[in-house]
Amino acid sequence: MRLHGYFRSAASWRVRIALNLKGVQAIHVPHHLRRGAQRAPEYLALNPQGLVPALELDDGIVLTQSLAIIEWLEEAYPEPTLLPLDVIERAHARAFALALAADTHPVQNLCVLGRLREMGRPEHDVQAWAANVNAAGLKACETLIAGGAGPFCFGGAPTIADICLVPQLGNARRFGVDVSQFPRLLRSEGACSTMPAFADATPDRQPDAK
Repeated sequence: MRLHGYFRSAASWRVRIALNLKGVQAIHVPHHLRRGAQRAPEYLALNPQGLVPALELDDGIVLTQSLAIIEWLEEAYPEPTLLPLDVIERAHARAFALALAADTHPVQNLCVLGRLREMGRPEHDVQAWAANVNAAGLKACETLIAGGAGPFCFGGAPTIADICLVPQLGNARRFGVDVSQFPRLLRSEGACSTMPAFADATPDRQPDAK
């Protein structure tokens, strides 16, 4: 199994966490996004979108889109589960994950910020855009789990929600967002930080970070 990704990609980071939580080994194949490696013909043959991550299975099947990969891992390797046991809580956890992975991350990623620069926006506007997008998404997620007991987003074990939260908080800090305004999210992140599955997935621990 080979995980095509990039050390700083939040989407790749999510899948690294999920693989670690499931105890599934994958060879990491880096593609440097800032150098355009994701648009190389050989990679486009694997993932026509030219995005990371892509998970190449041992039989040659290629899975794309981080949440689809995580859902596949959940079905192929049921234990430990990455979803709450209660069906309503499962829906809430998926909604939380999508709020970050579908509505927050895509509009502050590398290609969107690059397009803003191409349109002539000054760099401080580009950075402010990314910071505002991150802050808005995290603010909504803070409200979504404000009443939860924790310590994770949905109870006593990490779920798909935590898998999406940790990388997005990392992105927010990179763009200068004051994350202290999200105490409930930071509580979940703190619980995650005690687990090797999360710690080993951080960008600074990846081979291509050097």
